[in-house]
Amino acid sequence: MADTIAHRGPDDEGYYVSGPVGLGFRRLSIIDLATGHQPLSNEDGTVWIVFNGEIYNYQELRTFLQDKGHVFKTQTDTEVIVHLYEEFGEDCVEKLRGMFAFAIWDERQKILFLARDRVGIKPLYYSLSDKALIFASEIKAILGDPEVQPEVVPEMIDRFLSFYFVPGEETLLKNIYKLAPGSHMVVRNGTAQIKQYWDLQFAPTECSVQDAETKLLTLLDECVRMHMIADVPVGFLLSGGVDSTAMLGMAVGKTNHHLSSFTLGFDSPGLADERPYARLAANRYGSEHHEMTISAQEFADFLPKFAWYMEEPVCEPQAVALYYVTRLAKDFVKVLISGEGGDEAFAGYPIYRNVLWMERLKSLLGPFKGIVSSSLSRLNRRWPTHRVAKYAPLLNLKFESYYYSRTSSPGRFFNSNTRELYSADFLHSVDRDFSTSAVTRYLTNSSIKGRVNRMLYVDTKTSLPDDLLLKADKMTMANSIELRVPFLDHKFLEFAASLPENFKVRGFTTKYIAKEALRDRVPQEILHRKKVGFPVPYESWMRTELKDWVRSVLLDSESVSRGYFNRGCLEHLIDQDLRFQSYPKEILSLVSLELWHRAFLDRSTASSAVTDHVPITVGN
Repeated sequence: MADTIAHRGPDDEGYYVSGPVGLGFRRLSIIDLATGHQPLSNEDGTVWIVFNGEIYNYQELRTFLQDKGHVFKTQTDTEVIVHLYEEFGEDCVEKLRGMFAFAIWDERQKILFLARDRVGIKPLYYSLSDKALIFASEIKAILGDPEVQPEVVPEMIDRFLSFYFVPGEETLLKNIYKLAPGSHMVVRNGTAQIKQYWDLQFAPTECSVQDAETKLLTLLDECVRMHMIADVPVGFLLSGGVDSTAMLGMAVGKTNHHLSSFTLGFDSPGLADERPYARLAANRYGSEHHEMTISAQEFADFLPKFAWYMEEPVCEPQAVALYYVTRLAKDFVKVLISGEGGDEAFAGYPIYRNVLWMERLKSLLGPFKGIVSSSLSRLNRRWPTHRVAKYAPLLNLKFESYYYSRTSSPGRFFNSNTRELYSADFLHSVDRDFSTSAVTRYLTNSSIKGRVNRMLYVDTKTSLPDDLLLKADKMTMANSIELRVPFLDHKFLEFAASLPENFKVRGFTTKYIAKEALRDRVPQEILHRKKVGFPVPYESWMRTELKDWVRSVLLDSESVSRGYFNRGCLEHLIDQDLRFQSYPKEILSLVSLELWHRAFLDRSTASSAVTDHVPITVGN
């Protein structure tokens, strides 16, 4: 099991076996390089831990615990958790400020305690049966146990295609689950109990813009300082946007190491190139800057391995770019900092503004919104535009019935063409209520007031941990690099959630308060540029250099024989995208799903390819 995740920890390995429990660990050394071996125990060997992540307030906690009489044998943050557990039991997680997934074995009480950080920065999977609980940072480690055989849950296929990622605690594999963010599990006397210990509360309080700016900068400066703690060099991923630039600017003077920065961009026509803006930030703050690009062939060559590392199908072309840029960074640093989470904290995605204004328009239209929706849809059939196609059908729907997440809506092809997409036999496995339940349960939370806050809550509970952070962790750890995300410090998130909605979306401006606070710390060219989201030209690649490869993946006998889809519908999707540029995300999602099947249902091929570190080339 540990060997399957050697990429997550190439520096050391360790094991503890006693009676009913066995703990294994692979270490990536970041803090206390000499004595941080795991599994690690308390003074008398009755409490053992394996821990993935970083505790940023560990020095403060260490002083508190020493004052309580606890004796430390290392300088690691890991040992702090052990003694906190001795002091507070299950409530120890409430004292932690950081990213974490850990397991503690309490020998005296015969208790196994699993916990995951508040927003799901670090992954934690488990499989529970009558015989055993098996857990790991990655699914492939659980499949390392020969008693766990991969079996697809048919109902989860439609959930993935509804969102382009897999929200919720379920995975596509039977009896393999994710421990939810902000939750812990206690296993005693043959039973397992899961409890949520934290949730993001949106309770806006009145304050002035000036006070909010001051507190934002103070908290952010503290978060960056804490995230810079390491005994190895720390670098920065620059996307050319506000958040990553702000991270770099605030890091100046907070480390003894020279600052490095990394980015990836493209020269493709019609696509924003992040590299000039990243260079601008690097020059402004004096980082040693590195940049690169990748080709269509490199993109396709990595996709089978991408499926193996990601372990859950996703439509995230940016994740492939992230893999390559972190592979570049691996030669210089062991830790990277990124601006992930700033858009979820302060409503940075355009969809938040667009939905807010659409709801206002619906209120103005009153009983005429259905007529306007139909008229716009008819016009769009003659003169198609992406925005009208996306938003016109929603004019006649209630907010609660269409906001699936920032990545999806009922109008997308997979959500509105299930009978055409799925084969007659497989259609019986499709349950739309089950597919959307992973999101609707958060959307209907009556304690969240205001549409912007409700969207932010849904995304913080779904697309953030199950899409963005999944990608961030899996792609960086594939290159043995730790990624840190200061914007997702829970105290910072709680502050953002306490702000009035119009501090986030004001008029047509998204992320209003963050841009105001950072206006003197981020170059104006970056502060006011349109959000582009680290673009990758996968759409044009799939219609040109990779079009034959896409067709071969989706229409070969192996893919079709799975019985999920109507072949004619797949051919229609491919042909329509080639002619009208209509369905790039749908096609990439289907490719991702097929390559995931090949990675995890053909165990021997997938495991040997990764174990031997042989590049897998697709196409001719």
